[in-house]
Amino acid sequence: MQTDHERGAAPAPPRGRRGRRTVLVASALVVVAAVAVVGALGLGGGGAEDGSSAPPRSGSTVPVTRATLTERTTVDGQLGYGTEIPLPIKSTGTVTWLPTEGRTVERGGTLLRVDDRPVVLLYGTLPMYRDLGLTAGTGQGTRQDAANKGDAQGTGDQGVTDDTSKAPAPSGSPTPGGAGTGGPGGTGGTGGTAGTASTLRGMDVLQFESNLAALGHTGFTIDEEFTDATARAVKRWQKSLGLPQTGTVGVGDVVYSAGKVRIGRAGVRLGSAVTEDVLPYTGTSRKVVVNASAAEDSWAVRGAAVTIGLPDGKSVKGEVASVGKKATDPEEGGGEGGSGAPTVPVTITIKDQKSVGRLESAPVTVEYVGRERADVLTVPVAALVALAEGGHGLETADGRFVAVKTGLFADGRVEVSGSAVREGMKVRIPE
Repeated sequence: MQTDHERGAAPAPPRGRRGRRTVLVASALVVVAAVAVVGALGLGGGGAEDGSSAPPRSGSTVPVTRATLTERTTVDGQLGYGTEIPLPIKSTGTVTWLPTEGRTVERGGTLLRVDDRPVVLLYGTLPMYRDLGLTAGTGQGTRQDAANKGDAQGTGDQGVTDDTSKAPAPSGSPTPGGAGTGGPGGTGGTGGTAGTASTLRGMDVLQFESNLAALGHTGFTIDEEFTDATARAVKRWQKSLGLPQTGTVGVGDVVYSAGKVRIGRAGVRLGSAVTEDVLPYTGTSRKVVVNASAAEDSWAVRGAAVTIGLPDGKSVKGEVASVGKKATDPEEGGGEGGSGAPTVPVTITIKDQKSVGRLESAPVTVEYVGRERADVLTVPVAALVALAEGGHGLETADGRFVAVKTGLFADGRVEVSGSAVREGMKVRIPE
């Protein structure tokens, strides 16, 4: 019988050698897979000099630094001159002249003309509530009575004093230092009870005389008494305005404001009767109004500093001047269907008006400072990694992971703390 060798067949490989070859191939595949996993996780150590180890993890390292983090929030606002309110015009009659919208009126300027008489702007906080002239008593006088008193002859530089009650004047003749006949309802004298002077007195007189002097019409003492000298100055002022020189100021002749005003859109047309909203106005300084969320308006405190972002990219400084005390009804809020959240108006003033340039109205942004954390350890937000067991951690430069507790997020950085975190420690920012 012929053997396999004699028949020329190739001898079979030994069973032990084939089994070893299979084991070696399988082992090689396991090693390659393990290297791939280690490389992907970045958990491999430093490679040997022959370069046979896994490639190092990519990404830069940064140090843990100590700093102060400040939370800043930006909201939308509107640049303008503020809300228009009507001037307290007390004149009655027909509007015969109106200023153009946007015009600035200063002290002594004409706001409008009623029955072709100017209504003049003066500065003050006390509203005009009565005629001012040489009249007795504290109630509001009539323009005609005041005019008669102002036109009386024989008045001196000083107003009527209590001395006029010592000797009654002849009927129909002016009393010494007075402006007409004595007696109740007359144009001079004591006008009633003993010791009551017939010179008009009050803080409104002082306010008007201060304005009269500021306009260059002097020759009297600026006090609370409307004297003959005051009346003569009033006549000179009236002459400069082209008015009859009565020496008396009617309740509708002037309007007081805290300063110069910027005229808004008129509420009536020429030829219409004077109404309460005939002439609205604003201040002349540009400001920003923010409709702040009523639930998040803790930043809106009077005097708080903010930064205003203009449409051209520039930033200017602002300060919270006032905060509304009434929130809008959600039904009146913005958005379709009346689903807006309640808001309160916050007015922000701009001290440096030149920094705004010529811009008068525009949408702007308002940035304010919220929370602040001083002297804390911080890292870039991008350095945080999510840990498998939950929470956040940092990867050190040598590939270790340390758990951290996060705090305030601000300006692209985050506050971190933990027993394994220290200032200057290098942490990795993965790509």
